[in-house]
Amino acid sequence: MIICSCNVLSDHDVRNAVTVGDRIPRTAGQVYGCLGCSAQCGRCARTIRQIMTEALGPCAKACCDGCPHSHAHEGHRHEGLRNAAAATPDQVAAAQPAEFDFQIAAA
Repeated sequence: MIICSCNVLSDHDVRNAVTVGDRIPRTAGQVYGCLGCSAQCGRCARTIRQIMTEALGPCAKACCDGCPHSHAHEGHRHEGLRNAAAATPDQVAAAQPAEFDFQIAAA
């Protein structure tokens, strides 16, 4: 489901950003950064925080030192989460808009 119409982000994009990799974003702003965009109108920030809470469970509020989620993202991007480079034209045409970067899909 599209949760950010400004950046065309889906709940799946956000869930991947907070669960893939060893450095997990701790704020909605860090999620935007991981996905290569920034907040526009800000209406989706509450939903992003809700998805983060659901996806991370007890780690969402405070992590212990041994938790792999205890580090905040700094300069890390989840390149390829929304990348259509390997998709066929038929897959691009059939996909939801948030599944592919428009720059790649238009090429």
